[in-house]
Amino acid sequence: MNAVTRIWHDGRRAERAAYAVGAALFVSGLVHAIVLLATGGSWLGPLSMRKAVTFGLSFGLTLASVAWATSFLTLRARLRTILLGAFTAASVAEVVLVSMQTWRGVPSHFNFETPFDNVVSMTLAAGGGVIILTVIGFTAAALVEPGPDAPSLRLAVRAGLVVLLVALATGAVMIARGVVLARGGDPQGAYTTAGSLKPLHAVAMHAILVLPALAWVLRFSRWPEAHRLRVVVLAVVADAVLTAVIGIESFTGVDPLAAPLPVLGLSALAAAALAGCGLYALTGVEPAVRFARVPSGKARGR
Repeated sequence: MNAVTRIWHDGRRAERAAYAVGAALFVSGLVHAIVLLATGGSWLGPLSMRKAVTFGLSFGLTLASVAWATSFLTLRARLRTILLGAFTAASVAEVVLVSMQTWRGVPSHFNFETPFDNVVSMTLAAGGGVIILTVIGFTAAALVEPGPDAPSLRLAVRAGLVVLLVALATGAVMIARGVVLARGGDPQGAYTTAGSLKPLHAVAMHAILVLPALAWVLRFSRWPEAHRLRVVVLAVVADAVLTAVIGIESFTGVDPLAAPLPVLGLSALAAAALAGCGLYALTGVEPAVRFARVPSGKARGR
C-alpha cells in the first residue's frame, strides 16, 4: 500500500492532476453504467448510453495509466507538462462531448445533421488528433531518452506506448472510414464499418497499463533484474501476438469469438501467457514490509 500511495505523493503537479481527472472520468463511466442498468437501456447502437460508459471508463483508466507510465521517462519539466496537459484536456473533451450527445439522444460520431452536431463530431476528431500527437511525443522520448534505470521497466513502458499508438491509429482509421461513409450519405454503414475495428482498438488501448504494471510489480520480487527482464519480454511478445491476431481479425471482418479454431487458439494462448506473467510476478513479491524500501521515481532521479 505504501508503494501505491507514494505514486500520488511523489507525482508532479501535472501527474497528480491527471490522476484526479482520470478518476473523475472513470467515475462518470460508472455512473452512466448504473443509469444504463437502472433504465434498462440498450447496450447496442450509436444512441446507447454504452458509449458514455465505455468512454468514461476507458479514458479515465488510460489517462491515469499514461500519466503514471510516462512519469518514469526522462523529460524536461515543461515538455512533460505540455504533453500531459494536452492529453488530459483532450481526454476530458472526448468524454464530455460523447456523454453530452448521449444525453441529447443523438449520435456523437459521424453526426453531421445540424451545425452543432457537425462541430461536436469535428471536435471529437480533433481531440483524437491531439491525443495521437501527445502519445507520439511520449513514445519518441521513451525510445530516445535513457528512461528508467531498470531494463525491464524501460522495455515495458516503451512497448506499452507503441501498442497504445496502434490503438490510436486504429481509432483514426475508424474515424476516417466513418466520416467518408457518413458524408456520402451512409451513416449506418459508418457505424458498422467503424465498429468492426473496435476489438483491436480495445485490446491495444490498455497495454500502457498492463505491461508497465507488470514490470512495476516485478520490482518488488525476490528475483534479479535479468530474470525480471525475461518475464517482461515474454509478456511483451504475448501482447504483441494477441494484438496482431485481433488486428488481422478486425481488418478482415472476422469476429474474434467466431474465428477459426487455430486462430482462436493462438489468441487464447497469447492471452493466457500474458495473464500467466502477471500471476507469476505476484508469486515472487516479497512481504509487504519490503515495499517501503523500493525507491520512488523521484528518488531514482527520473
